[in-house]
Amino acid sequence: MFLSLAILLLSARVADAQEYEWSPVNADASRTCTSSVTKDNVSVSLGTFKGGKYHAPSGRKYCKRSATARVAREVINVQDRVSSVKEVVGFAPKPIDLKYPESPLSNMFIDVIMANVQKLSGKKVDFGVGNFGGIRRDALNGEILLDDMLSMFPFKNQIVYVAHKGSTLRALIESMAADSFQVLGGVEVLVENGQVVKALIGGEPIDDDKIYGVATISFLLNGGDKLYLGKDALEIQIFDVDIIDIMLDYVKGLSAEGKPVLYSSDSRVIIR
Repeated sequence: MFLSLAILLLSARVADAQEYEWSPVNADASRTCTSSVTKDNVSVSLGTFKGGKYHAPSGRKYCKRSATARVAREVINVQDRVSSVKEVVGFAPKPIDLKYPESPLSNMFIDVIMANVQKLSGKKVDFGVGNFGGIRRDALNGEILLDDMLSMFPFKNQIVYVAHKGSTLRALIESMAADSFQVLGGVEVLVENGQVVKALIGGEPIDDDKIYGVATISFLLNGGDKLYLGKDALEIQIFDVDIIDIMLDYVKGLSAEGKPVLYSSDSRVIIR
């Protein structure tokens, strides 16, 4: 009995001393080559089940009881229920990506907001403020699905017109330079060592006493992402229009005209 106990204790100590090594694997579909699904390409994008095996688009075959096959079956089976969001609404011939502090996607986001706020308010919009956190996908590229747009702009935030003095906007830009920028439009800003060395609105230096029209979103009026654009505002108009609605209208409008969705960086915010 003592010998058996000694063997058990030794085995336990060996087991305790055993080391394992792990290596990360990116969930990037590199093994299966699955891709974004539209209404008519489920089999091509996600693969099929034949002869008790999952046949991935990459050509690899997996036992139907494997984790890969089980996940694939769940994803394939749900496609009928989500087909309504697989509508192709536009096409981006080159990536419209998201980067800090300024990028094609963030520029498109705030520029579309500014254009719609100006149209709805009937007032000139000089400046725009959005938030990077309101954009929940990194890029548009190739066929743009309704699903892509809904995933990119999922929040129910309305677009807003705000009137502010130039001094308030100058202070806003300086506070961002000292911390981190949000999405800006209508500006040219150059920051060096955390200090603003150039800040133009509409190509002109900011006039502290001038009243500027500002386009933003309801989330940023009272503390969202640490912004309080409703504070000290001379005027506020909140429109019953969600961000996703105007972004979809923009993409679908281009598609209806037979035009691709194209956007680029323009160095509106430079940090050195």
